[in-house]
Amino acid sequence: MPKGRKSGPWTKEERERLLAALENPVPPGGVGPRVVQVPGCLLAVDPADYRCSRLALQLADEWTEYVAATRITAQAKNYRQAIDLFCRFMDKALGPEAEKASLADSGLFDTLVKWELSLPEGYAPGSARPYMAASSLRVLMIRRDEHADRVLAPDLARLARGPALIGGGESTERDEFTRQEKLAMVRAAWTSAQATRKRLDDGWALAAQGRHPEQGSWTSIPDLLWGLANEEVDFDDFRRFVPPAREWPLELLEFTAGPGNLRRPMVARIGLARRLFASLYPTTFDLHAFRVLLMDATGYTSEEVTGFGEADVEFLPKGVRLSLIKNRAALRRHRSFRDQAPSDVLAPGEDADGKLTVNWPRREASEVVRRLLDLTAKVRAKAPHVTDTLFVSAAISPDYSTVFGRWTPTSRGTLFSSWLAAMGVEVKGVLNIGRLRKSVKVEKAIVSEGRIAAAADDHTEETFAGHYAQGTTLRVLSGQTIVTAQQHWFDMALNRVDGPTVVASTGDLEQHVLEESGLSAQEAEDVITGQLDMGVSHCKNPYQSPFSRPGELCAVAPLRCLECSNAWILPSNLPQLLLFQAHLERLRILLTPQDFTRLWGQSWVNLEAVLDDRPPVELAQARKHIEAGEAVLNLPLSAHTEFDA
Repeated sequence: MPKGRKSGPWTKEERERLLAALENPVPPGGVGPRVVQVPGCLLAVDPADYRCSRLALQLADEWTEYVAATRITAQAKNYRQAIDLFCRFMDKALGPEAEKASLADSGLFDTLVKWELSLPEGYAPGSARPYMAASSLRVLMIRRDEHADRVLAPDLARLARGPALIGGGESTERDEFTRQEKLAMVRAAWTSAQATRKRLDDGWALAAQGRHPEQGSWTSIPDLLWGLANEEVDFDDFRRFVPPAREWPLELLEFTAGPGNLRRPMVARIGLARRLFASLYPTTFDLHAFRVLLMDATGYTSEEVTGFGEADVEFLPKGVRLSLIKNRAALRRHRSFRDQAPSDVLAPGEDADGKLTVNWPRREASEVVRRLLDLTAKVRAKAPHVTDTLFVSAAISPDYSTVFGRWTPTSRGTLFSSWLAAMGVEVKGVLNIGRLRKSVKVEKAIVSEGRIAAAADDHTEETFAGHYAQGTTLRVLSGQTIVTAQQHWFDMALNRVDGPTVVASTGDLEQHVLEESGLSAQEAEDVITGQLDMGVSHCKNPYQSPFSRPGELCAVAPLRCLECSNAWILPSNLPQLLLFQAHLERLRILLTPQDFTRLWGQSWVNLEAVLDDRPPVELAQARKHIEAGEAVLNLPLSAHTEFDA
């Protein structure tokens, strides 16, 4: 191992020496190791381990003070590693000159740059560790620069405060499950939940039919269940009174191992004990289904939906209120989840042949919580010490002792991936339950039509964008934003909000055509005779302009006619519209895109929509009128002088 790299485990002598240094810390600038203790770890930087001992001492002082001031724990190791990587690089790059190296020396600038640029070479492509090391060292240097009595070379200070020279690595955020995968998962969860309920009901029903095994039989399933249910038999009795597996009836063998399967004789008894116990109480494996259902119904994280107890549940007339705790953010939130409207969906049950059929209930958190309370009631009664979660289960340990307590889906056979495999749910990618949370976020993004403020209802928008706006979510957000913007301008062009009415007529315009389009008889006559011509369009009432006070003549015609619902565009206005188009094209050159869109965006889109709808023959005829001087666009003087300055 390279010199200076060791961070543990320490030998007994090393640990005693470091603990002594921790109790009597070296003052800043003094000789000796700098020691930091975080939960489960003892970290140290000894400047004597490096040739550039002065440089290591300066950084180590900043490190110990920074850890004490910020109370960071796991991250403290990142800063220690950054110091180690930097000092070992300096020893190699500077050689004998490393003994003189100091953060007050501007000559370290080039070497520091080389170190930072060389960091990715020691890691896998896309790793975030190089960026983490570089940014950690920069934090320590900036902290030193902020102390008036400590010296940091100005060039190094500017580099530390400047942009990073290397990237932050590839995103490690997992994409969500697909809609099909999520649907299959939820269906499997309802199937599993109902199967668990049926198994326990059948187990207690069998127990009610039994009697004490001493009066009945130690190979009778009902008798064994009766003994366990009434606590008249413990599992130590199994080892003493249950005969060897070779003497068991076929019914008991199949009950233990499943139809057509046989357990090895050495593990048959413990297998029978666990199978009997699972017939009376839910297991860790059973509770995966309820976690999936609660995450789907609430949209909250795994730790939140498995971290509320019976006291945190309040049923409402139309839903349920839960107190959810998020450990990472140290937040306790009270959230209400309303029931959905009634539907024709039936509860799971059995068909005429006795086969399990599942018609999944509505997506209601209250229904899932009720079922979970009912399922775990007997376990919670035997585990009164567990009050902060409904996710409790029963198990048999290898020594035949019973365990009632919180579920721990961390051992082989009880993992989420094991549940997916057992339920026949195939998914691609990492089998992590956190991806289900992202799937719910995708649905929120779809329902909210891409509005981050609505989709990030339980996050800041920055957190949502950083953790959830990838994959499908990002595509939905981007697509909906584009579609919303396009639809806005398209609606403007079609006069759905405020724009002109376009009258298309291929022949002579008759008064009845205008009347049928919405004008009164007098307004239609005035349009035909040209009394309402405003330049690029006709106006059915220039004294009721949305741009001027009521009763006053419109002050912005014809510049804003294409944004006004009073405007009526006729085929005769086509030459003026082409001239107005040329005017706006000139403004597009003179103005920035942002200013042009703000001032003329709606007029431009409406004008383009009107012209695109005209046949090429009419456009060609209108241009001939313009070339012949028969069409003139009369604009206010300000429209020509606005940009002359």
